[in-house]
Amino acid sequence: MSKPLLHLVFGGEVSDPQGLEFVDIEKLDIVGIYPSYAKALEAWRGASQARVDEACTKYVIVHMHRLLNPETEENHKR
Repeated sequence: MSKPLLHLVFGGEVSDPQGLEFVDIEKLDIVGIYPSYAKALEAWRGASQARVDEACTKYVIVHMHRLLNPETEENHKR
């Protein structure tokens, strides 16, 4: 069985819709941590679509497995 590759989904209001500078990090919406990119993408889509009318709200997927093993290039290919 392969080891899960953790992904974090979170979002919030950004100062510029094209950037990643969050206005208030204390108000970030932490959607969850997921064992695969596919599950994280599903959660990201749901959160993003629920706030489609809020132009300055952005959700992102963070590849936590890359942060936990930054020197392991193989993790970057999955």
